[in-house]
Amino acid sequence: MLKEAFLYQKLENNSVKCNLCARRCIIPDGAKGFCYVRENRKGTLYTLVYGKVIAAHVDPIEKKPLYHFHPTATVFSIATVGCNFRCSFCDNWLISQRREIEGEDMSPEDIVRQAKAAGSDGISYTYTEPTIFMEFAYDTAKLARLEGLFNTFVTNGYMTPEAVDMMSPYLDAATVDFKGSGDPNFYRKYSAVQSVEPIYEALKAMKEKKIFIEITDLIVPEVGDSPEQLRKLARWIVDNLGPETPIHLLRFHPDYMATDLKYTPTATLEKLREVAVQEGLYYVYLGNVPGHKYENTYCPACGTLLIERYGFYVSLMRIKDGRCPKCGFKINVVL
Repeated sequence: MLKEAFLYQKLENNSVKCNLCARRCIIPDGAKGFCYVRENRKGTLYTLVYGKVIAAHVDPIEKKPLYHFHPTATVFSIATVGCNFRCSFCDNWLISQRREIEGEDMSPEDIVRQAKAAGSDGISYTYTEPTIFMEFAYDTAKLARLEGLFNTFVTNGYMTPEAVDMMSPYLDAATVDFKGSGDPNFYRKYSAVQSVEPIYEALKAMKEKKIFIEITDLIVPEVGDSPEQLRKLARWIVDNLGPETPIHLLRFHPDYMATDLKYTPTATLEKLREVAVQEGLYYVYLGNVPGHKYENTYCPACGTLLIERYGFYVSLMRIKDGRCPKCGFKINVVL
């Protein structure tokens, strides 16, 4: 279904400026934006992926990962093709970097119907970058909220404040994915992103709109594992989002065009976790290391084990009324 895009300006000579993602592409007549899924036709910008669902699955919310937002919930997860990054290490490159517009035709009503039929608690817009299919996400999220479902984004955060503002009435939580701890040189070399500042601006806008935030940070050995860079990111999170913001340090595995890079040693993740804790973050997790003790949630005040996990699954839950049952410390969790 061809649908007029959100958040664009008409310019001279039938050109348009897209204001959805932070690239703010200026698109001549007959051309597409950097994401390849938004096309200018005679001065009107269209989304080419509205209702074109390339992936749809039921996931545990811990897979997003959201550890502090409705733990043990399930989410109906959807994506279209396309992305506004060019990560050479992308593990979903078969759909994110696809040039052809493909997918099953589905309406927002179809998505919500299937989510409810599957017993899902919410809908997650994920796998590729949800910013590039914002129109479809927006219409689906609005309907989902009416039907008692929550909505979450798994996003690279490279969206404009205008996009955050537009989506915020219906977006309950977001996982914002950093790469290489936000190192600008890493982003330029491996993701074709010239500036990381828009990610921080989007995060501040999400915080202002009271969207629940968790952070991931992909730790790439030797090229994206700087303790000082993580220290800067952790300090920024503490100062701008709060020390209670969960962060997941993710183990990297080589994929796509980056098979010459290495798997992240667990010892590297453990050392970097200490850096983040030293900077004052309460909840620092290690990801892609199933069975590690730092998949679990511990009370920041007394160290009591509160949520025990293995991979994406919860085996023990001890939080009572949002507090540690032993010392009463208030845990940043939505139950």
